[in-house]
Amino acid sequence: MSRGLFLTVEGVEGAGKTTQVGSIARRLRAAGRDVLVVREPGGTPLAEEARRLVLDPTLELGCAAELFLMLVARADLVHHIVRPALEAGTMVIADRFDLSTRAYQIGGRGLPESEVVAANNLATGGLAPDLVVVLDVPPEVGRARHAAAGKLKDRMEREDEGFHHRVAEAFRAAAGPGILHLPADRSPEDVHVQLWAELSRRFPAIFPQDAG
Repeated sequence: MSRGLFLTVEGVEGAGKTTQVGSIARRLRAAGRDVLVVREPGGTPLAEEARRLVLDPTLELGCAAELFLMLVARADLVHHIVRPALEAGTMVIADRFDLSTRAYQIGGRGLPESEVVAANNLATGGLAPDLVVVLDVPPEVGRARHAAAGKLKDRMEREDEGFHHRVAEAFRAAAGPGILHLPADRSPEDVHVQLWAELSRRFPAIFPQDAG
C-alpha cells in the first residue's frame, strides 16, 4: 500500500485556512477519497489540552513554554493520528503544521531558528508535508474578518500589531518546491477554484479537475 498524501494549509489568523481545508476535504470525499482532517494544535486529548493552555488569554506564557506546548501537541498528533493514517494510505489535510511554528515562534517570538527546528524535528520524527499551501493575506484583513464574525480573541490573537506583522512576513518569506503561495484576500469560492486548480496540476490522480 502506498503512503497517503500529506497536505497542510497555513497562514495568518483569518486567512481562511479552516474554510479551505473543509472545502477540499468535502470535494475529495465526494469523489470517493479517504481523507482525514486534523488541526493544530489539537486532535488528541493531550493535544487538545495543550491547545486550551496555549490559547488561554488569562495565562502569561513565556516564549519557550509556548513553543513546547505546541510541540507536545504536534508530537502526540503525529504519533497517534497522522503517521498511522499516512502509512495506511489515507490522505491527511492539516489546518496548520510546522510552518506555523516557524512563523509564530521563530518569526513572531524571535526564538533561535536552529534550536526550534531541531526541537520540531524531534517532535515530528522528521515527518514533512508533501505540499504546504500558504494563504497570503495582510494580517489586518485577517483580523478584520475575525472581528466581523464576532469571534472572541484568544491569547495569540490578542498580541500587538508588530507581532502579527512579523508572523505574516515569515509566512510570506516561506519558499521552496513544496510550498505554494495563494492570494487569499478574495472570496472563499475564488480561492478554492485557484487552489483546486493548483492541486490538480501537481497531483492530477488525486485532485481531478472534474471533481466537484
